[in-house]
Amino acid sequence: MRVLFAGLASVGHTYPLIPLAIAARAAGHEVHFAVGEEVHAPLTANGLRPFRPADAFYELYAEDLEPELARLRPDLVVHGWGVPGAAIAARRAGIPGLWHGFGRLFPDGIGLELPTKAVPGLPHVDICPPSLQDKDFLAGEDRIELRPVAFSEPGALPLRDDHRTSRPLVYLTLGTAFGTPELLTAVSRSLAALDARVVVATGRVRPDRLGDLPDNVTAHQWVPQADLLPHVDVVVHHGGSGTTLGALTVGAPQLILPQGADQFANADAVTAAGAGVRLLPDEVSEEAVASIVRTLSRPGGHSEAARAIAEEIARMPAPEDVARRLPEYAERG
Repeated sequence: MRVLFAGLASVGHTYPLIPLAIAARAAGHEVHFAVGEEVHAPLTANGLRPFRPADAFYELYAEDLEPELARLRPDLVVHGWGVPGAAIAARRAGIPGLWHGFGRLFPDGIGLELPTKAVPGLPHVDICPPSLQDKDFLAGEDRIELRPVAFSEPGALPLRDDHRTSRPLVYLTLGTAFGTPELLTAVSRSLAALDARVVVATGRVRPDRLGDLPDNVTAHQWVPQADLLPHVDVVVHHGGSGTTLGALTVGAPQLILPQGADQFANADAVTAAGAGVRLLPDEVSEEAVASIVRTLSRPGGHSEAARAIAEEIARMPAPEDVARRLPEYAERG
């Protein structure tokens, strides 16, 4: 069977699709990936045959993909929530399609068209644990549960030789799009006051813009997050879906500092579940951050709630299980 995956050309949208695409390829299916060149390297490394349709760089429109559907003639199209054009093109071509989520269903009005409105009636590959998913989405949509599997490009794990000490390890990231030198510096310095080891991923901000940091804080422009998270005690982040789910998968409590997009809704869901705490932009201070992280690093309610969600995630079907079911959805067409 030939399967075409399609997504927005960003880490946050493409990486959640990669585990299922790899599993589909391992199951013997021919896999192609339509996406802008920004994320081609990890796809090529995993044998997923990426290509850039038409002149697409970030978004995909129906007219970008229609000639490629005629050329490839896939049996199934798996399209991310961020590319409704791919769903429209597949429907026009009479090819069965599946939506693939990147986390909790995002609220309307964040700059993305809701998939439930763009092309309704299609099944959704849903990587969000049901306890955190939007309740209306749970009740009204055809969902294919898939365990979220953190993916990041290989790299050196940014831990020093003291990583086996009893001091907690705190991971700070504001993602690839929302971090600013001012906020990263302020939060890093508040975390430095704790008796903890702190790893900072600065994203688009150069690490040297954070100035001189104490010995217990190390800053890197990029870290292999999937490899780092299992060692982490507390995650301080912006509320992006990938980091939110990654922290939940390893049972780490979270302090979420939402900045935009779907991050406020993610922060609300994690807080309601008891697995973390939210600080809105006007609530962030060095004292507040340090106090909350100190609380989160202790055994107790937040840690227990986070571990309960990790157990829920572990019970969700693995990518290999879902890949075996893909022919069923291709035959529906």
